[in-house]
Order: sequence, then structure tokens, then C-alpha cells
Amino acid sequence: MTEPVGSSQRADLVRAVRTYGGHWDTARSLRALRDAGHDPQDKHTRRILRDLASDGLLVKVEDRPVKYRPADAG
Repeated sequence: MTEPVGSSQRADLVRAVRTYGGHWDTARSLRALRDAGHDPQDKHTRRILRDLASDGLLVKVEDRPVKYRPADAG
């Protein structure tokens, strides 16, 4: 059985957030995933960002446009 689509995208996005820090939005996340060799979709990428915020890795800092920052960036 193969790994579900998205789990490696999630892992690669987590790695990028931890490596680069700063603010994250859909556009930056899409670029990071493309750089990691994925063919990401906007909707799926936004879902990953929301999930990472729910898990406590990211904190939403702006609603429109939506932006996040790493939770440990204080």
C-alpha cells in the first residue's frame, strides 16, 4: 500500500516551516511544496495549514489574507 497523498506534503511543509520560520500563507506554502517536488493544489495546501494550526505548530496571525507563523516564534 502506498502512502496517502498529502502525508508527505504535510511532512515537507512542516520541515519548511521549521527550517525557514517567518509568516506562511497559501502562496508561500505552495512554493515550498513545489520546491520539495510535489504538485500541490491550493485547497489541499490550505487544509494542511489549518491542520498544522489545529495541531499547534502554527498560529494564525491574520485573517484576510490568512497568514500563520510558527507557534514557537512567540
